[in-house]
Amino acid sequence: MEKFTRTLRGYDPVEVNKFLDQVIKQVSKMVKMLKEKDQIIKMREQKIAELQKSLAQTNKMREKLLQYERMEDTLNRAIIMAQKTSDQIKTNAINESEMLMDNAKKNANRIVNEALMQAEKAEIEADRIRRNIIVYKRKLKDLLQSQLDMIDEIEKVNF
Repeated sequence: MEKFTRTLRGYDPVEVNKFLDQVIKQVSKMVKMLKEKDQIIKMREQKIAELQKSLAQTNKMREKLLQYERMEDTLNRAIIMAQKTSDQIKTNAINESEMLMDNAKKNANRIVNEALMQAEKAEIEADRIRRNIIVYKRKLKDLLQSQLDMIDEIEKVNF
């Protein structure tokens, strides 16, 4: 608490004005500091919003990756089933060819060709999906690395 000397008409105006100048300077400094801290808070809130958005995108990509993995698993099972079916069809064709040689040869060739085409189509589709998954994984790794880089940058800014 500041004490002022008394004069004829109250307190000394020079002392009071000097004190008020000091108070104004301190209040100005405090206002400036508050504005700077508000700016820092706004910047950090923006960074948080960006990170949350990025996290949401990462989660979406993770869901897509899981979906592709499930599709790949389903296709792998389909290929195995197609191969088993192809083997069964070949066996049946051989047994029938012993009884009806002419018809069995025609049917066996047709069945084998269809099975091979189906297996080839399934294999081509599986290769395409594998390539897509590799690309997706690479993009996801790049995104995660950029997120880690952003976090490193944020930590540098904080310290």
